[in-house]
Amino acid sequence: MKFIDKLLKAARRNNSRLCIGLDPDPGLMPETSFLEFNKAIVDATADLVCAYKPNLAFYEALGVDGFNLLQRTVEHIPAHIPIIGDGKRGDIGNTAKAYTKALFITFGFDAATVNPYLGFDSVEPFTEYKDKGVFILCRTSNPGAMDFQSLVGDQGMPLYEAVARKAKEWNVYGNIGLVVGATYPEELRCIRQLCPEMLLLIPGIGAQGGDLASAVKYGVDARGEKAIIAVSRQILYASCEADFAEAARRSAQELRDKINYLVSQISS
Repeated sequence: MKFIDKLLKAARRNNSRLCIGLDPDPGLMPETSFLEFNKAIVDATADLVCAYKPNLAFYEALGVDGFNLLQRTVEHIPAHIPIIGDGKRGDIGNTAKAYTKALFITFGFDAATVNPYLGFDSVEPFTEYKDKGVFILCRTSNPGAMDFQSLVGDQGMPLYEAVARKAKEWNVYGNIGLVVGATYPEELRCIRQLCPEMLLLIPGIGAQGGDLASAVKYGVDARGEKAIIAVSRQILYASCEADFAEAARRSAQELRDKINYLVSQISS
């Protein structure tokens, strides 16, 4: 099954555009093992999400044990829910091929985040896995995004717009999406207008301060779909006590329902 089909099927099944980032942080977690934490979060929220998104940095920081944790976490997620491997990989072609094998074959992710800074030959090995999703960093949610992504080139457009246009040009297999932060709503609106049919992965809600209403309004497509609202800390650490899984479920359900309400307001 192609990634976009799996994503839309999960989104419709759970009536959800919410993606939970599985980013276990020992400084914020309750007193439990990393694996039990991840499993409890998944068990509590699997009927509320359209996808899960483990950020590889939190697993790599644990060394060999982290890779085992990541693999077991992936295995625990229900097969019908897509998993986005958030590694923001980007390197020359031969190295990119090794990254694609690691993410798509070894760990079995349904999609990956990719840094396009090195150009098409660094992205192409990912897109050649036609059934997998490739989310290209376009307008990221962090404050420092402005350092480069807002620079205007010779063609009179900011870099993030040039990236969006290139990604649209490269999307010959229909498996490319864009990462666009909720912290930049005007840029999000611009990118959705440029790429009306592409999937948008939208981080920045919650701890980073992005506005949910704007993210939904400008992020969804004409059918109210194809926006993946990614949230981590707000849900994972709704409680740091023994009730962390129940608190995560309440937070996820509240957020999913709020997103659905905002979508209904757009279409009404």
